[in-house]
Amino acid sequence: MLINTSPRAIMLASMLTLMASVAFAEEKPADAATAPALPSIVVTQAKSRDLVDRIVATGTIKAVEDVYIQPQVEGLQIKSLEADVGDTVAAGQVVARLNDDTLKLERSQQAANLAKAEASLAQSRAQVLEAEANLKEAQRQFDRASRLVTSGSASASQREQAETSLASAQTRVESAKQAIAVAQADIKVIETQISDIDLRLARTEIKSPVAGIISVRNARIGAIASGSASPLFTVIRDGQIELVADVTESDILRLKKNQEAVITVAGTKTPITGSIRLVSPVVDALTRMGSVHIAIDDDMAARAGMYGNAAITIGKADDIALPLSAITSERNVTTVRLVTDGVVKMQTVKTGIQDGPYIEVTEGLKEGDLVVAKAGVFVREGDRINPVEDTSSVSN
Repeated sequence: MLINTSPRAIMLASMLTLMASVAFAEEKPADAATAPALPSIVVTQAKSRDLVDRIVATGTIKAVEDVYIQPQVEGLQIKSLEADVGDTVAAGQVVARLNDDTLKLERSQQAANLAKAEASLAQSRAQVLEAEANLKEAQRQFDRASRLVTSGSASASQREQAETSLASAQTRVESAKQAIAVAQADIKVIETQISDIDLRLARTEIKSPVAGIISVRNARIGAIASGSASPLFTVIRDGQIELVADVTESDILRLKKNQEAVITVAGTKTPITGSIRLVSPVVDALTRMGSVHIAIDDDMAARAGMYGNAAITIGKADDIALPLSAITSERNVTTVRLVTDGVVKMQTVKTGIQDGPYIEVTEGLKEGDLVVAKAGVFVREGDRINPVEDTSSVSN
């Protein structure tokens, strides 16, 4: 085949090639690689979770009630001790005894005085009988003298003498009766003194007024018991202990009696259950802290004086929740960045209780909705993104 190599033929071939190239370029679609790439943004899914709202408080374990045992008899020496620290005692159990020799001697003396007073009473009663007999004789003599004076057989002076004897006999009767009253009063005084000694003798046995565990013993054998000194014993009533913890003034308003708590004490990882027994009605003006008393269910699981912390359950919920990082709050408005079909939308929501890294969403979302996992990511309303689901969410 012969090829035309003239200059005109070469020019014509070049023009045809250029026109074909332009036409091909107009028909060829734009390359996808030249389209702008969408930003990959991590999103998280709104899911239902079991949430627990807690307040954490720290403090010291103390006895619910300390009961002091003091001697009720002054000035006696401690003779023996019947209990020690750590012992469990019953109400009315003897924990110490005082020396009662002095009281026994005093009682013997009063018993002798009582016998003497009773003998005096018997003598006074005999004197009354004698005086009454003399009174009857004096009355008979007076009546006889009065009749004789009337008949003229006796003088008026004899009648007057009989009248004087009658008055004297009446006086002796009254005096004897008063002596009986005095003797009876003496007997009552002595009996009262003996009863007082008996009471003090009974109190030489020092007893625990309540059941519980002895936490402190200051009593020493040979020491002189005194009510103004330190208590002989301290008893934890019924062995009951509690955690007295401090909470902030904002948290204390959320606490109520009987709310459950889980307590952890130093030295053990085993949790202890309990519940709020008392919430302090006042807050310290300087520290702005208030105290809460949490009764411990198992009193043997801890000891008074231990340091502990408590997680107090305020409320529970089974609802939709999101990580805290997905929430934005400004000017009392809470929002999330909702992602629908790859488009970002600012969504207003309402939140509830917080449980660790999660917070309850009560309104504004439904289960399965995707939101931007980190609210700090710079995306705006209407932005298109490439959503990448978060696979490193915190476990429930």
